[in-house]
Amino acid sequence: MSSSSEPQQLTFYRFEASPFSHKVALALAEAKAPHKVCEVDLFNKPEWFTAKVNPVGKCPAISYGGPEVAPEDPSPQSEKIAESAVILEFIADLYPESGLLPKDPVLRARVRYFIDVVANKLVLPSFAFSNGVEPYENILKGVDAIQDLLPETGDFAVGDTYTIADATLIPFAARLQIVWKTELGKFAPGEGRKLGEELQGPKYTKFMRYLNTMMERPSTKATYDEELIVALYRKFYS
Repeated sequence: MSSSSEPQQLTFYRFEASPFSHKVALALAEAKAPHKVCEVDLFNKPEWFTAKVNPVGKCPAISYGGPEVAPEDPSPQSEKIAESAVILEFIADLYPESGLLPKDPVLRARVRYFIDVVANKLVLPSFAFSNGVEPYENILKGVDAIQDLLPETGDFAVGDTYTIADATLIPFAARLQIVWKTELGKFAPGEGRKLGEELQGPKYTKFMRYLNTMMERPSTKATYDEELIVALYRKFYS
């Protein structure tokens, strides 16, 4: 791969409905990064994907550098990078002027801490609730922890610009809205609606203000297809 400091070809392998792929889509949109998109059906995974892109078979993944080739036949000269959190930092490093990762060491640490809280205190309980394993109260504990980190004023999770902290949270927060709107999941009937009623109550005003602001952001609108995700949920939980 060339050692040029100029960004090179970037192919984004995604499963569009996945919140993990959505994180990367948001970062690419915010960085205004030129890239190709290759949709990978994780329910009917093509052999070339595990053979040539990600042996683990998960999305998202990217190939970076090397010649411009068909996504299904990535060049051996390109770097293959997997795991959404790793890809987010890679995009931030490729486009330092995007502000996706602040230059200030303290703010960088705060971004990474925020991401850790989202992963451990919101994402895990959300999956557990949707699969009927844990009550929605565990999600509320995660939202409490996140809300404590959100600033009293301003639009962003950390500092005064959009960062990979925002790109990490929004895909999961947006999908929580689907859960309470549609009641799609393996939880008891009515539990999704109760979660929505709690989150829309006065206790979570700051969190919901942040979420509503982010849902109106151009990068979110450009990367989020609610109908597609609802359709997948209906298929998955039927």
